[in-house]
Amino acid sequence: MAAPTPARCSFYVEKKKRFCKMIVGTGRKFCGEHGNMEEGGSRRIVCPLDPKHTVSRDKLEQHLKKCNSRAKPKPVYYVQDVNAGSADGAPPPHQVSLSERSRSELQDLLEKLQAAVTDLQCETDDSVMSHPVLQEELNNPKNGDAAFKHLKQQSSILGHLEALQLLGGGRCFVEFGAGRGKLSHWIHGALGAHRDLHFLLVERSSTRFKVDGKHQEDGVQFERLQVDIQHLDLTKVPLLRQNSLPLVGVGKHLCGAATDLSLRCLLERSGSEVALKAEPPCKRFKPSEPTADLGLAADRSERPVPVPGPGCEALEVLGLAVALCCHHRCEWRHYVGKEFFLQRGLGAAEFAAFCRMSSWATCGLRPANQDGSTSDGTNQKGEEEEHEPAEETDTFTGSLSAEQRERVGRLCKLMIDSGRVDFLRRKGFQGRLRRYASTRVTLENVLLTAVPSDPCTPKL
Repeated sequence: MAAPTPARCSFYVEKKKRFCKMIVGTGRKFCGEHGNMEEGGSRRIVCPLDPKHTVSRDKLEQHLKKCNSRAKPKPVYYVQDVNAGSADGAPPPHQVSLSERSRSELQDLLEKLQAAVTDLQCETDDSVMSHPVLQEELNNPKNGDAAFKHLKQQSSILGHLEALQLLGGGRCFVEFGAGRGKLSHWIHGALGAHRDLHFLLVERSSTRFKVDGKHQEDGVQFERLQVDIQHLDLTKVPLLRQNSLPLVGVGKHLCGAATDLSLRCLLERSGSEVALKAEPPCKRFKPSEPTADLGLAADRSERPVPVPGPGCEALEVLGLAVALCCHHRCEWRHYVGKEFFLQRGLGAAEFAAFCRMSSWATCGLRPANQDGSTSDGTNQKGEEEEHEPAEETDTFTGSLSAEQRERVGRLCKLMIDSGRVDFLRRKGFQGRLRRYASTRVTLENVLLTAVPSDPCTPKL
């Protein structure tokens, strides 16, 4: 073992296989953090707020007031579980992996799925678009394959926003699951001529290498909200209260339940109950009954119109464009399409199973006896995206071929997403599902778009 560096701490950090590099005081062998190792040194104890560091016992009270791990006051827009959805007083269903189910149970689930998607009237269209603001960057040879794939997706999302007439000034773009904020960065680039722009970047964790700090120009305001979408009340955000701006919701790869939380955050007036005009209760259909009359393509003139409930500050939402992914991470409590499932004789148990089977749409592309690479060499467990892979125990190795598993997975995703489109319809919006990128760019290539319904205009 090498000797410690002169004037540095003599404590050997086993985890790092080296001595501590902190400077020590004159005549001392150990730094303040490891001073209790020295005979006659100050007595240090583990911090009660964070066991990863220690503090002098006689300075504990002072330390607790400034420790970085202390509980910080919640921002005004933090409202506990405001977008979580109703728990219905029932415990969450017991999670059973697909590998633990019998062949008859799996066959029963497949039959229920097939019956539920019959006459679904919610198709996913191929619609790969682009926007000229990213063309120069797409042609930049310095960008690697990973950067190129992200740029292709961002370009298509901007193309869809422009086609829906959602790109414009005098509004606030709310990017859910913002990460570094690259999507907002390119939206700002596309609208460089407008000065009356605002951006809210919602991200629950701290992020390095953020790009929103580069855009603090006059007339354009970027604000980052470090909060879980589940607890975000947009009506209490000071920026929106001061400016009363209409909103456009955007997101790139909102994993699982984050999509449902975002839809509630935007369209349920941030958790305040939205009173709908009187309508008869929804009939619950058996899987064998036809579902065409439930239609996501119903006459928009007969749809209920959302109006704010008592004491609710309504938000004006111009539309949204959200790239979906990780359906295996959806949760029944947060899911916005519960009514859609219940109308088809399905419940929380079937929903949980469909979520797990949805991973077959990506993981099922490989035969069960091969590794995690697809025909184009892309590893599906990472795919260089922000989302997490499904559990390996959910890779069913029974009689279904890789192609059959993929088809079932796609149907499960379509079923879950159709419930979201139905939710949008109930809120007075016209939702669509579009494949906005090729599978060679990303296997999670479905974009959910929505604009307010207008009986006078044809469907998009």
